[in-house]
Amino acid sequence: MWSLNVAVGGTGSPVVLLHGFPQTHLIWRHVAADLAVEHTVICPDLRGYGASDKPAETGPEVYSKRTMAADVVALAHALGYERFALAGHDRGALVAFRAGLDHPDSVTHLACLDILPTLDMWDALHGVSAAVGFHLYLIAQPPGLAEALIGAAPDAFFSYFPDAWALDPDAIPAAVRAAYLDACRAAVPSIVADYRASAGIDVEHDRADRAAGRTLRMPVSVLQQDWGAALGYDAAALWRAWAPDLNHRTVTSGHLMAEEAPADVAKTLRDLLGRV
Repeated sequence: MWSLNVAVGGTGSPVVLLHGFPQTHLIWRHVAADLAVEHTVICPDLRGYGASDKPAETGPEVYSKRTMAADVVALAHALGYERFALAGHDRGALVAFRAGLDHPDSVTHLACLDILPTLDMWDALHGVSAAVGFHLYLIAQPPGLAEALIGAAPDAFFSYFPDAWALDPDAIPAAVRAAYLDACRAAVPSIVADYRASAGIDVEHDRADRAAGRTLRMPVSVLQQDWGAALGYDAAALWRAWAPDLNHRTVTSGHLMAEEAPADVAKTLRDLLGRV
């Protein structure tokens, strides 16, 4: 059994918040404080990130989103919550998406921030516009190359993304940025394994679900930048194929919206929790 580092606060119905790359649960510091007035807020570091355990990649399933989603559901159950709302950003949104598909009896409401489901993401990236996802292609390579390249200059690699993705760099204070870099520097193999799974086993799981006609049975909210239009596809339509009960909207923010636009994110989650 692997251990997850987790912060818990507040009282009321449970909401689990999952961070993205290259971050830890600290991404939720503003949103969690807001929601904790009315909810029990549970913010873990994902498997392979932050202070959570980082098992060796002995097979593709170790960092599959199915496995990482099972971690999160087991954590909520261990804390005494058989049913809970779930929100994720970036990598955490992929884990949340998989939890919604695999554990519909546990996940009551689902929010995904600034991501497409894995299968749709790979289909949407094409031509020169795919350069925005250069890291996805690098880390998709067989074990060895990405680990060596990133491990040789981890600070240069990991610090690139907050610089490139945040419209407001001041949204990430120096101490928080340093904490992210420290956490990533210590987790190169597991972060690579997480991304590599999204180019392999996660796609297989999505394809099987699409072929079987599986969809998300709970209310779903998706909050994104308007990069779907910029890259030439209809993000809302892609999401609606998976989520019949969907509220999709865009926000003026960089990718790191839980830190750049926490009030918008908190409102989106409150609106979602009000749906039945």
